[in-house]
Amino acid sequence: MSIRLDALIAERIRNAGPLTAAAFMELALYHPTLGYYTRASKRTGRAGDFYTSVDVGPQFGALLAAQLDEMRRQLASPSFDLVEVAAGNGQLSRDILDASAARYPELYESLRVNLVETSPAARQVHADTLAPHKAKLEASTAALPNTVTGVIFANELLDALPTHAVTMTETGLAEIYVALDGDRLVECLGPPSTPALASYLERLDLELAPGWRGEICLSAMEWVRTAANRLNRGFMLLVDYGHTADRLYEGHHVRGTLTTFTSHLVDAASQSGEGPRGPAWLSEPGDRDITAHVDITSVCDSARKAGLDLLGVVDQSRFLLGLGAVDEPAMDHDPRAQLRHRLALKTLLVPGGLGSTHQVMFFGRGVGTPTLAGLSLSPSVQGKPSP
Repeated sequence: MSIRLDALIAERIRNAGPLTAAAFMELALYHPTLGYYTRASKRTGRAGDFYTSVDVGPQFGALLAAQLDEMRRQLASPSFDLVEVAAGNGQLSRDILDASAARYPELYESLRVNLVETSPAARQVHADTLAPHKAKLEASTAALPNTVTGVIFANELLDALPTHAVTMTETGLAEIYVALDGDRLVECLGPPSTPALASYLERLDLELAPGWRGEICLSAMEWVRTAANRLNRGFMLLVDYGHTADRLYEGHHVRGTLTTFTSHLVDAASQSGEGPRGPAWLSEPGDRDITAHVDITSVCDSARKAGLDLLGVVDQSRFLLGLGAVDEPAMDHDPRAQLRHRLALKTLLVPGGLGSTHQVMFFGRGVGTPTLAGLSLSPSVQGKPSP
């Protein structure tokens, strides 16, 4: 599979010249038939390449259901759209529906679920995953619905969107391209493919030191603007691995943050390692996940410029604790199930793991500035991201 995609990428470079990192990632991750995300229904969990909060167990979805029920009450609408983007096989929405049916009957009654997923293989299993709640599945598509009254939710979407890679040279900002050296994919430098890259850093009042690398994900900002424009009234809730801009573009990340995952292993040489086939992030396109850390500052700015109110930013541990994670009951009273339940909550909350590395961003339109349980333990004032 990867050989065919290697050949396609190589042919494109021969015909049109070097590719930006964003164009390479678009092919490697989202090619319609050969892309990493598009040709499988599930890439996470024990048999996949990485874990998400959803893979830990139903606890994440159950706690999200509590937050959605609070949002539903704030919205005071007879129907509540749940639009899950990058929905994978639909398991998170299934967990939310299971918990809603058991604990929040008014939320369950009002829910209309839209699963947004680029992978045809994943969309094919949505109906089966949500089979006990089939009447709640409004749509399973590759694109956002035109209008949403409720919540747009995305878990670990932005860090997998195609990103440009840049570096500062002695003569100014340069872009990192993907070129060919014989049959090897290699990096090369060239002028920025768009003035938007320099403008992005200027807007943040940041300047990379000579030799420093970084990523600028213009597609993430475009997605945020599009999603914001589709939100008629309600909330947008984004969970992702990232940092504020001043931390993302500092000395700790001088080599950038492009990273590949295979069988739960992070390739430590993703940015600078030169193996026999070149940098790790260029290896085996279509067979590896590729991610980059998210610029939380620019996500928040893009949402606000699109007309959304920033309600707050909090790390996942505080988010889930605010929703009552400590008191979250297990659905099964079997002692072994109780133990698995406690271990799952620990995984979601423990510092240094999913709890502290993931940030939860809250936005609203037409809902004012409500006090939300998920933000109740935020160290920042609502409306201002925490550091």
